[in-house]
Amino acid sequence: MANSDNNRRKFMATTLQSVGLAALGGMLWSGYCDEAAASPLVLRPPGALPEKDFLDACIKCGMCAEACVNRESNVDKETGKQRPGTLQMAKGGDHRLIGTPFFTPREVPCYMCDDIPCVPVCPSGALDMPSLLNDKNELDINKANMGLAVVHKESCIAFWGLQCDACYRACPLLDEAISLEYMKNERTGKHAFLLPVVHSDVCTGCGLCEKACVTEKPAIFVLPREHSMGKVGSHYVKGWDIKDQERAGERKIEEIETKTKRSEKAPADYLNREIEY
Repeated sequence: MANSDNNRRKFMATTLQSVGLAALGGMLWSGYCDEAAASPLVLRPPGALPEKDFLDACIKCGMCAEACVNRESNVDKETGKQRPGTLQMAKGGDHRLIGTPFFTPREVPCYMCDDIPCVPVCPSGALDMPSLLNDKNELDINKANMGLAVVHKESCIAFWGLQCDACYRACPLLDEAISLEYMKNERTGKHAFLLPVVHSDVCTGCGLCEKACVTEKPAIFVLPREHSMGKVGSHYVKGWDIKDQERAGERKIEEIETKTKRSEKAPADYLNREIEY
């Protein structure tokens, strides 16, 4: 009888320990998932679906990262040895969902491979190959939207008046994704600024400009497009753009009326008087 009671106590203790460990593991995993979800500034491979869809589709197989590091062009010309791959698979402590591919431009940017080896090997469709096909039905890395380069003017030495075009020269789409804008230096009166300007309709987010930036912390850096671009809103229409005008349908500008308390007054009621608050 005593042995039976001891066995029951041991069983209950073991069960409670197991339940406690399972609950603790669940809380830790939940906390990790929340942390990973709260770190949205992650750059994915070319052709990646929107982040939520990508995470649902990615099976964390690592084939894209393997194809990236093993590509024929990934060889150091000086040493003849293989270089680190652009794509890394997230592990614990990376603040990204474990097992998903990402890249950090300051460390290893995307080198814009013509054959885009990381995309065709994806077995789940998380990397959408059709989105990278051109009019000839060929893979075109220039159609990639990995992110968008952003220039921080206060730390870019070109805005100080120092001659620097490192990001411009590193860009694989020279004079298309990044151009240099001439501006007179009013401070000196005899020098000129050559300012880098990023064109969002062309930039692929490869990060070669970020890698090339000469400042200690890059003054040009790549962010996911949803975090680097503003959004005008569908209620604004470009009057000079025929395709954008089509969204307005039959509605004409004359039919749009905006009324305020001031618009109900005659101009003589408020012009040349004190400011109204």
